[in-house]
Amino acid sequence: MCAINIKELDLNLLRILRAVVETQNSHAAAEKLGISQTSVSRAMAKLKENFGEQLFIRKAHGVEPSELAIMLAEASTQMLHPVERVIEDYSAFDPKQYSGSVNILANTFLLEFFGPRLILALYAAFPNSTFNISQWQKDSLYEVLQGNIDYVIQFDSYDMPQDMYCRNLATMENVILARKDHPSLSQGSEWCSIHNLPIVRLYLDGINPRRGILERVYEQQGYQANFLLTTHSVRTVVELVKNSDAIIYSSDYVRQIAPELACYPLPPLSHQYNVLDINGAYLQTRRGSPFSQYLHQTVQTFFDQTLSA
Repeated sequence: MCAINIKELDLNLLRILRAVVETQNSHAAAEKLGISQTSVSRAMAKLKENFGEQLFIRKAHGVEPSELAIMLAEASTQMLHPVERVIEDYSAFDPKQYSGSVNILANTFLLEFFGPRLILALYAAFPNSTFNISQWQKDSLYEVLQGNIDYVIQFDSYDMPQDMYCRNLATMENVILARKDHPSLSQGSEWCSIHNLPIVRLYLDGINPRRGILERVYEQQGYQANFLLTTHSVRTVVELVKNSDAIIYSSDYVRQIAPELACYPLPPLSHQYNVLDINGAYLQTRRGSPFSQYLHQTVQTFFDQTLSA
């Protein structure tokens, strides 16, 4: 018998050994495991190479396991049973019975608009769970990479690292929002007529650089953006826009909390600035997790239904 390193032993060989010991027949073992006869024969040859030719003795209608084979089969049962239970529980994930915590980080803007209905969708999907839903902040990525967060809802403009598995959830069209019967926008939204209008801007932690997209867009047109207010608060933005000539570049979705506002078309822009892409993301190491997959599908279904309504 060759000296073997137990750390290098293929655990699948022990599953096959156990099946052969139980059935005393390589054909029956193959059927029991749902694999080919060839795979069982190769495994038995490998087992004999590791543990000696007398591990199994050929008989007319099968094989007779040696004392060592029987002892290894018993040991493999004790060794593999806990592993098999983990795999079985992992694969048989039931969201209705899941009693753990669901931890989500969302962009401030998205949390403001979608949070109230999203929590209802999550509660319906995980009725026995507890929930932590927080807004994205500057140090949030560290928490995500440490494995403390189950799911992230963020704009595509945030550059996620390769450790994150990202999927597109939805796309929202950008518009100009301003008060109804706006004196300038009612006449049109060409650059020559809107470039000097005051702008109200939402500051989104981890998204807005010091020199943001609007600055660059205006400079490309030969103008300087006139920022009247920068704030985290959507409702503060809405209140100022309702009561001044200020404008905000955002999604029509804002009108759900401010029907007093009107939508106006964007000035001529490249396509990349015409839409807001929303992504869902979780750790690459959890791509195979039934919990992560079900959580993503729940969030995806929520956005599909919400934005198509």
